Amino acid sequence: MADTTGTDNHKLLGLDHLRAFAIVYVVCFHYKFFGHPDWEVAPGSFGWTGVDLFFVLSGFLISGRLFATIAKEKTLQLREFFIKRFFRIIPPYLLVLILYFSFPVLTEWGHLSPAWKYLTFTLNFGLDLRKYSAFSHAWSLCVEEQFYLMLPLCLWLFIRFKAFNKAWILIILLFATGFVVRLLCWHYQVAPRMGDENLRPLWNKYVYYPTYNRLDGLLVGVSIVGLFTFYPKVKQWANRNTALLMLTGIGTLTGAYFVCIPKEGYYATLYGFTLVSLGYGFIVAAAVCPGSFLYRFKSKTTKIIASLSYSIYLVHKIVIHITQVLLEKTGMDKNSGMMMICCFATTVLAALLMRYLVEKPALRLRNKILQNINNTKSIQAPVSVLSEN
Repeated sequence: MADTTGTDNHKLLGLDHLRAFAIVYVVCFHYKFFGHPDWEVAPGSFGWTGVDLFFVLSGFLISGRLFATIAKEKTLQLREFFIKRFFRIIPPYLLVLILYFSFPVLTEWGHLSPAWKYLTFTLNFGLDLRKYSAFSHAWSLCVEEQFYLMLPLCLWLFIRFKAFNKAWILIILLFATGFVVRLLCWHYQVAPRMGDENLRPLWNKYVYYPTYNRLDGLLVGVSIVGLFTFYPKVKQWANRNTALLMLTGIGTLTGAYFVCIPKEGYYATLYGFTLVSLGYGFIVAAAVCPGSFLYRFKSKTTKIIASLSYSIYLVHKIVIHITQVLLEKTGMDKNSGMMMICCFATTVLAALLMRYLVEKPALRLRNKILQNINNTKSIQAPVSVLSEN
């Protein structure tokens, strides 16, 4: 993914470190559901929040591109935006879907949901892991795809009706609505089943997966860009206080860790996602400021892992499953540290193949299509949404 908030490569460096951390943390969390060393459980137990970090990053990156366009050109190029999203997300995703449905032996566990739920990006609604647990991590992609559809359309409407300066009201309303909806979900769907052996899949179904409960991270990312883009003094303050932002983020995440014990508890349900998102939000805000060490620090390793993060996320369960099945036949203990190293190595290798055989060709095709569109602009000039009305 390119930095959509500007052309400063250092901003991308800061975000790359966080993307690399997020994908490693998510894989460590999922790895405990396979054969794993005993020591791996504790450090990976909070790894589910890596998805929330991805949400904050997505909100930041996508809204950054849209806000920059609005600020500079006073236009919103919806066609180009959706073309870019389609070729970035869909080709690798479709390939993994084809693999899952064509070769059942690749399935890590359980059954696949109906194909239409994956194809329409609605898997995260009503997902019951007791019935459908294969490729269940696609739920977060559904949340992001729904966000990619809603955000530009909401911005277009605000601009169309000359109410863009009131967009912050919607953000606050969405935050507040999230609390109310989670409270209702807890009261009517979770609390009556406390002590039930199926509490966790029920909590996942009604609280963890649905988009209306998981907007916090995306909204935090959008809020950071909005403040930095349209209120320069806020960014100037942030640049002078990157250490404070970083420490505040770490402190907030530490508090969130204890709030989310147990994960299915009342306080975790109501406040956990918000605290986690704010914690990562403070860190993201610091990472894109020149005063931050993450902004200045260069690492080829994190750059590579960040570039592979989407492919790693898509294929890691398949690859871990197949690697453990094959290596266990050679006598390797599936709960050993060596097995874990092998699984991580084969996951990166599979992601590299996906990157160069699927992602990059799709991006080249996308660039050709966008170039053709740009070449016609002299004939079909873009219409400013600010001039409509």
